[in-house]
Amino acid sequence: MLAAGCVGVQLKNAPRARLLIVDDEGELLTAFCRVLEAEGYSALGAGSALQALGALRAAAADEATKFDILITDLSMPFMDGIALLREARNIDDELVSIVMTGHGTIDTAVEAMKGGALDYILKPFNLSVVTPVLSRALAVRRLRRENAALVRQVAARSAELEAANRELRSANKELDAFAHSVSHDLRQPLNHIIGFSEFLIGEKPGALNPKQKELLGDIHHSGNHLVRLTDDLLQFSRLSQRAPEKKDVNMEALVWEILRSMQAAEPSRNFDLHVGPLPNVSADPSLLRQVLVNLLANAFKFTRRVPMPVIEVFGQLRACEATYCIRDNGAGFDMADAARLFSIFQRLHGEEEFEGTGVGLSIVQRIIERHGGTISAQAAVGRGAAFTFTLPT
Repeated sequence: MLAAGCVGVQLKNAPRARLLIVDDEGELLTAFCRVLEAEGYSALGAGSALQALGALRAAAADEATKFDILITDLSMPFMDGIALLREARNIDDELVSIVMTGHGTIDTAVEAMKGGALDYILKPFNLSVVTPVLSRALAVRRLRRENAALVRQVAARSAELEAANRELRSANKELDAFAHSVSHDLRQPLNHIIGFSEFLIGEKPGALNPKQKELLGDIHHSGNHLVRLTDDLLQFSRLSQRAPEKKDVNMEALVWEILRSMQAAEPSRNFDLHVGPLPNVSADPSLLRQVLVNLLANAFKFTRRVPMPVIEVFGQLRACEATYCIRDNGAGFDMADAARLFSIFQRLHGEEEFEGTGVGLSIVQRIIERHGGTISAQAAVGRGAAFTFTLPT
């Protein structure tokens, strides 16, 4: 069955090439495997196409056990070699296939090559002919694997570039918002300070009259607003420079700590507070505290005009993420304006209604996204708001 052969192709220290030989002639299959083993290959025999597919699927689970070359007879019961080639490429598209045939079925072998086989070998086998075919097959296998690795590298690089583009778009958006801030949000309190100061400079010396005291109060308020806005801007800009340092966080304990602190700051108000079981999460503790402080402070602020403020915090754990919701029964907002909610310096309530700089929710969104999570909101005017955020587990 096998003619005497000559030179093997395996290097001494190289991993042995893994060959899967498929033939329903048991004696031929055993002999061929032994000769290939003697030549330095790792050869496994399969007596049927179905048995071969099972071996391919089991080997495909690990790069170290994948087969390099499939050598299959063309004529076999139940499933022929051409059908086996198609199924094998679905399991491992880097696999190189060679078909075995007799002199009378060379046309069929050519058809198999059109269907994906790299080459064919004739029975009875001559090792001096088989060896170069195997060498070419292994070279093609290496090229396929290198090409697949290159494709993966290009895909990873493309993903990195897309992430960088998203960061750039986000930075440009924030730059536009900052320009708007300089031209409006920062300029407005400065104009108040300058205008009111000029008015006071023109007044006669002496004790302050009520109008002058009112102007000084406006100057003081505008100065404080400018300081808060500047602090918020600095905090917002620093978030891009700091990578989250994740640790296990006891969310329930953290929420209660923040709630009690805020409740103590407003002792004259009665709150109906509900904190359900909250799953723990791996996150940056200080950044996560900022998220909760901002969201809970908003709940306290926007329920100021409600006789009995209700604030609820609840969560649940799903397959790959933890979900948390902070809900109140306060002022709420119109969902038609929801698209502006997390944009920097965008406020849905005037400062004469509720104080704020319009930066808090932008900080919240940035922290959540830097953790790989998402945040959204649902509300109705006069019926409260609910902020839901997720964090990967």
